[in-house]
Amino acid sequence: MQAVVAHLCRRRVSGAIRRTLGVSWPADQIHSGFSTFCTLEPDNSSEGEREQERMSLCRRIEGLPKGEAVGTAFQSWMGDGFPIHRGDIFHTINRLRKLQFNKRALQVMEWVIRERPYRPKELDYSYLLEFTTKLHGVSQGEKLFSRVPTEFQNELLYNNLVIVCLDKGMIRLSLAYMKKMRELGYPISHLIFNRLIILHSSPSRRKSITRFRRQMRADKVDPHVSTYNILMKIEANDHNIEGLVRVFGEMKQVEVEPNEISFCILATAHAVARLYSVCEVYVEAVEKSTTGNNWSTFDVLLILYGYLGKLKELERTWCTLQELPNVKSKSFIVAIEAFGRIGGLSRAEQIWAEMKSKKGLKSTEQFNSMISVYCKLGFITKATKLYKEMEQNGCKPNAITYRHLALGCLKAGLMKEALRTLELGNGLSTSARIRRSTPWLETTLSMVEIFAEKGDLENAEKLFEELKKANYSRYTFVYNILFKAYVKAKIYDPNLLKRMILGGSRPDSETYGLLKLIEQFQT
Repeated sequence: MQAVVAHLCRRRVSGAIRRTLGVSWPADQIHSGFSTFCTLEPDNSSEGEREQERMSLCRRIEGLPKGEAVGTAFQSWMGDGFPIHRGDIFHTINRLRKLQFNKRALQVMEWVIRERPYRPKELDYSYLLEFTTKLHGVSQGEKLFSRVPTEFQNELLYNNLVIVCLDKGMIRLSLAYMKKMRELGYPISHLIFNRLIILHSSPSRRKSITRFRRQMRADKVDPHVSTYNILMKIEANDHNIEGLVRVFGEMKQVEVEPNEISFCILATAHAVARLYSVCEVYVEAVEKSTTGNNWSTFDVLLILYGYLGKLKELERTWCTLQELPNVKSKSFIVAIEAFGRIGGLSRAEQIWAEMKSKKGLKSTEQFNSMISVYCKLGFITKATKLYKEMEQNGCKPNAITYRHLALGCLKAGLMKEALRTLELGNGLSTSARIRRSTPWLETTLSMVEIFAEKGDLENAEKLFEELKKANYSRYTFVYNILFKAYVKAKIYDPNLLKRMILGGSRPDSETYGLLKLIEQFQT
């Protein structure tokens, strides 16, 4: 039995890691990892039967009309002759959390604590604490904590209390509770340090990460793959390949085994940096390390095979995804963009039509995916037609839409229209996260390249500043494209090489060749 419990706990750890490391690392997905501390009551039903039952209870709760008491679903469930197991509740809570039905999740846990269909344990109180704090704030969470039976005020509950404080941005209070945990001799979970690292991942706060890592060692927190994945993701988002490789090297040095997320981060970062040979090595590692039907991994593989121009592998991955139940709109979007990247317009259009019939067109992101393909390939008429359809559908164009359309206009030689469209997009509010995203930066670089070919140094420099702010200019090829603008414009600047090196980019043979050409325009 202990071996079974240990296996279940390991599976929960894996789930927690994946929830912890996301593109935007949502705070509300982290504390689910603390289920690793729980044990389950024995259940003699077959796994398939239990899974069907759990889904049935979960669906009944999900399907309750707004305002109807959660007890109705439980009474209906028990009225059909089903007992309520701890596993049913955990399954339901994890599902409700994923759907962000926090109020309903809190009602479920309040019912469990009040009606006691089984004897509540630390994880039940931990869930109750989590959703109480989410909905009613940290002060209510602290009051609840003080009322939890003393036997359950243990490491699980303390760890979860710290996490919910961090979710509310209350770092000082979290650190105070961590100090209390040390005094009580309770181990601190690596998930807490993961969250602290994420909260301090912005450039202005990043120095604190070193301090937190030292504290991890002092607290004897074992190095964990999820922590290294977060550290690698921070370096990748900063377009710092050297930093990324350094963290990966450290990970291997302390004998932490990388997982599919690790290899996805490494492969994607090298693809964005146009280091395709290295990227291929890590893509192979992703394929070998993939466990189960992980949607996000398949989505990443679609992106990577698009970068590598591997049509056969792209088709295989898309076919595998389609065999899974309920293909998400996000996967359709990723596939459309991946086929578009390698010039597969007809295939991208087929997937667009399929998404349209199966999922319906409900979001701007869906339209942007196909518009981006048309604009990259120079089909501005088709892109404009889709733009009009988008507005008719009630989807509002955003800054990303206009940036794609501006690129499409440039590819079609419509300079005035391109600049006007670009200004339309610049007039809309856009988050820093979008402006630092790879699709935004790559579209911007494509425009810089066209301006460079035309010798339009003013517009090339203007857009280059955006790339510089996002650290995308660390890649040598970005500066080389800018230098081509100087060559075409026949303008000499003696500080170009110095500017490049100070900007964190390394010159290569192409750089020196371009600089020699620029020297000809010296007067």
